[in-house]
Amino acid sequence: MPLVNTKEMFAKAYNGGYAIGAFNVNNMEIVQGITEAAAELNAPLILQVSKGARAYANHTYLMKLVEAAIEETGLPICLHLDHGDTFELCKSCIDGGFTSVMIDASSKPFEENIALTRQVVEYAHDHGVVVEAELGTLAGIEDEVNVSAEESSYTRASDVQEFVERTNCDSLAIAIGTSHGAYKFKPGTKPQLRFDILEDVAGRLPGFPIVLHGSSSVPQEFVKEINENGGNMPGAIGVPEDQLRKAASMAVCKINIDSDLRLAMTATIRKYFNEHPADFDPRQYLKPARAAIKAMVMHKITDVLGCDGKA
Repeated sequence: MPLVNTKEMFAKAYNGGYAIGAFNVNNMEIVQGITEAAAELNAPLILQVSKGARAYANHTYLMKLVEAAIEETGLPICLHLDHGDTFELCKSCIDGGFTSVMIDASSKPFEENIALTRQVVEYAHDHGVVVEAELGTLAGIEDEVNVSAEESSYTRASDVQEFVERTNCDSLAIAIGTSHGAYKFKPGTKPQLRFDILEDVAGRLPGFPIVLHGSSSVPQEFVKEINENGGNMPGAIGVPEDQLRKAASMAVCKINIDSDLRLAMTATIRKYFNEHPADFDPRQYLKPARAAIKAMVMHKITDVLGCDGKA
C-alpha cells in the first residue's frame, strides 16, 4: 500500500466522531513503536516530521523508515510535514514524497498568512498533496516554534470561513487553549479548552476537518510508575484527556502528539540506566523505550482519539 493523504481518513473521522493521531517521528524506534501500536489496534495513522526532525534524521532515511512501516503493517499511513514555515520547505517535502504538508504562517498578518498558504496549496494540489494551515497562535516551544504566552492568541472564529475560502486549504489548526511543549500549566490549575470557539468554528465550516496542536497530556499513573522505578520524570500537567476526547467527538479530526512520546522514551531510558548503570548497549535501553512509546500510543488511540478499529 502506498502512502495516502488525509482526505478519506478525515472524512471518516468527522462523520464518526473520532480523531486521527498525528505522531511526530525522529528515528527508527519511534517509528516502530508508533506503527506497531497502530497495527495492533487497526488504527489509521499520520506520521509527521518537523523541520528539525528532517534536519536531524535526513529526509531519505525518514522516507525509507516510513516505507518499511507501511510494508510491515499494511496500514493506511499519511506522511505529513509539521510546522513548515516556508514555501521552499513545503515544496521540498512535496517533491520528496510527503502526502501532506502544514504551512504555518500563523505568526504573520492575516493577509500574509492567506497569501503564503494559498501559494503552498496551489503547488501541493497540483501534486496530489493536501495542506494544513493555521489561524491563531499557540504558546510554548516545539523545535523551532517558540511563542510566549503574551504573544499567543485564540483563533477568531469570524476569520475562518474567509481564510478557508481564499486559501482552499484542506484542514485548519486552531488555537483554543492548547500549547506546545510538555509542561504547559502550573500545578493547581485546571486547563479548560475553549469549546465555544471550536463550536463556533465548526458551525462556520460544516464538515471541515479541524486540527489541534499542543495536545500533550501524559497520564499521571504513567509518571508515577516511572518515578517509582527511578525514571526521574517531572509531573506534566497537560491538556486533560477527557477534553481532548470531547474535541475529537466534535469537528477535530487530527490531534498532534509529540511531547508525550519524548517523555515516555526519555523517562524509560533514565529508568533503565538507573537499574543498569554499567550497560552501554543501545539495543538494551532502546528496546524498553520503544515499548514505552508503543504503550503510550495504544493509550492515546483507544482512550483519547477513539480511532481504534477505524483503519
